[in-house]
Amino acid sequence: MLTDKRMLVTGAGAGMGREIAVEAARQGAAFVGVADIDAAAAEEAAEAVRGEGAAARAITVDLADAAQVRGMVEAAVSAAGGLDTLVNNAGVLDGTVAPGATFLTLPEDAWDRVYAINVKAVWVATKAAAPHLLASGRGPSIVNAASVAGMTGYPSAAYPSSKGAVIQLTRSTAIELAPGVRCNAFCPGSIETPMSRAHLAAAADPEAQLRAMTGTHLIPRFGQVGEVAKVACFLASDDASFLTGGIFPVDGGTTAWRGMRSQ
Repeated sequence: MLTDKRMLVTGAGAGMGREIAVEAARQGAAFVGVADIDAAAAEEAAEAVRGEGAAARAITVDLADAAQVRGMVEAAVSAAGGLDTLVNNAGVLDGTVAPGATFLTLPEDAWDRVYAINVKAVWVATKAAAPHLLASGRGPSIVNAASVAGMTGYPSAAYPSSKGAVIQLTRSTAIELAPGVRCNAFCPGSIETPMSRAHLAAAADPEAQLRAMTGTHLIPRFGQVGEVAKVACFLASDDASFLTGGIFPVDGGTTAWRGMRSQ
């Protein structure tokens, strides 16, 4: 449970981030800062958080802008009177930034934006939040969204390597902030989100793309945002008080083998 926790969740306007924010409220969080580049989506998600009994503030932020990232943290701290948990959930795919680009054709500016959002923003937000977390006294924690793409090879340039960086940054953060602040990461497989549905719809062969996205899951389906949110909220909670520096797949068994289901 997250009773009375003051939290900040990035990428919380939709998908996994929205569900993490709402699940945190269900589990008793006192406050959730709902940060997203889409102001309307952030406000809608904040209203959903309020509907579950927590205070909320929608914060509009472009995570590629370090000054905005620092401002995001300060806005959440100001609204809540402190901070107990930072969830660095936001992330973008290569194809989101440069539709149709391949490993060989991805523009450098697209690579830079993926890394700015997926890696640098995690570091900047962690640096900005750390003094507040260390002062919390309420079992402070950081939870980062990595990916199974950061744990094994994927046919993409920026996204998998950026998520591998998040895994190592999680470990470094856990070391640097121990014992005062715990830091763990969850690694989703293919989860049914607006981003994954758009990726599927844009494929030249959606059926083949679906097989590629879920065929390695031993549990033969997309994961659901609620399943990921419960793991993220557990890692943020005091029930995970002896966990730090951990990397936790939420992937339907993808990383347990090197196979592809026949059906």
